[in-house]
Amino acid sequence: MGVPGGPVVWREREFGRPGGADSHTEANRTASGGVLAEGAVLVPRGAVFHAEGGRVRAEGGRMRIRRPRLPRTRAGQRRLVRAVVAVCALALLPGAWLFTSTADRLRTVADVPPAPVAVVFGAGLWNGEPSPYLAHRLDATAALYRAGRVKVVLVTGDNSRKDYDEPDAMRTYLTEHGVPGGRIVRDYAGFDTWDSCVRAKKIFGVDRAVLVSQGFHIRRAVALCEAAGIDSYGVGVDEPHDATWYYGGTREVLAADKALLDTVFRPDPRFLGPRDKGVADALAGAGGPRPARREKG
Repeated sequence: MGVPGGPVVWREREFGRPGGADSHTEANRTASGGVLAEGAVLVPRGAVFHAEGGRVRAEGGRMRIRRPRLPRTRAGQRRLVRAVVAVCALALLPGAWLFTSTADRLRTVADVPPAPVAVVFGAGLWNGEPSPYLAHRLDATAALYRAGRVKVVLVTGDNSRKDYDEPDAMRTYLTEHGVPGGRIVRDYAGFDTWDSCVRAKKIFGVDRAVLVSQGFHIRRAVALCEAAGIDSYGVGVDEPHDATWYYGGTREVLAADKALLDTVFRPDPRFLGPRDKGVADALAGAGGPRPARREKG
């Protein structure tokens, strides 16, 4: 069979047959019957590949790439629409869970129920100082302390590198804004929200707390701390809707999936470590109730 523009060149490869060092044979041939050098690979431009049993063969011709086609029938189109709607619903389900499960747990600095401890989550440092978002969280926390809503502050953040220390920077900021250093406890292994909540419960013995974060994050924080066993209320700090706010809001859509998985599977934090009596000692010094002792075993 001839093809305009030259002879058909095709490659035949037989798999799984004994004979030869690698248990397969190859031959490259032309339509005119000539045999090419053994092992040579000559496949025409625009070759079309065919699978025949255990063989893969490329024949001359133009390669055609099939594009997915939308269903032409109404029934097929309805099935496609239903599938798209189902995928979208599943993607939005974790976010809906966060909104419904925390609807009655969000408050302001003025009306949040008193609690022994405030938990403040890290939000990044700029040149060793709290980022603007983190500074706003700390401002709200200082206001809670001055109003008598909390007695002790647990600052939880990342200190995985020697040159990056969120908890110490947070403590310094709070002391500069009127919170006594003896009422501030540092958690150096709060690498993410779930880790911070689990460590607050298991390491520092926090049973009831006010959580402080930005509005786009506070629902997830409350849901995760509740799942970790902490009776939690959240104070969401308002921010202008700038690029950082939109980034944070978009990130929360994706983080909601992980939050749901964390509440279901309850993984251990990246670092757990021994029990820390810092919160209990700070509450004792403030005249507040000490966290309940955890039974061994």
